[in-house]
Amino acid sequence: MMLYQRPDVQLICGVDEVGRGPLIGAVVTAAVILDPAKPIMGLNDSKKLSEKRRLELAELIKANALCWALGRAEPAEIDQLNILHATMLAMQRAVAALTLRPKWVLVDGNRTTDFGVPATAVIKGDALVPEISAASILAKVTRDAEMQALHQLHPEYGFAAHKGYPTAAHMAAIKQHGVLAEHRRSFKPVRLLLEQHGL
Repeated sequence: MMLYQRPDVQLICGVDEVGRGPLIGAVVTAAVILDPAKPIMGLNDSKKLSEKRRLELAELIKANALCWALGRAEPAEIDQLNILHATMLAMQRAVAALTLRPKWVLVDGNRTTDFGVPATAVIKGDALVPEISAASILAKVTRDAEMQALHQLHPEYGFAAHKGYPTAAHMAAIKQHGVLAEHRRSFKPVRLLLEQHGL
């Protein structure tokens, strides 16, 4: 496996996504260019941090990064393009929304897309690259808040707990209460349920 080698340039942007696996809602991405003069301690893969710590770090990132931006692809786009292509589109949107043009983009995972500047995919980048850690935190905090808001509208689905992932509780709720407009119709569990009901 190739070890991560940091590009020797200024304005490195980290990009990560949250929400490829859930059955509902947008896939949310973030792009972050950190300020070398203002290091943020404690950055890590967002999944390894407590919710409280993620929220604290998200505020520090927003206050201290040179720039940051969010991108997203909605359920209809996910259904139309497939989740991989929708994720890449959301990543492009996040980078395009930055107020500074990065010299290099580092993406969490094993593939990247065309950002108009050099880009490298970094396996486990959310734990290895501070910029990607920061992006993963912003994306997760944003998507979790959206799931919390959806929970307020539809508490019977339990989105606050499972965040839209295909848990037994989520599947049972869909069977009992039906498919919402925000559900991804191309995802197999949702598609099968719609087919069973002739929708």
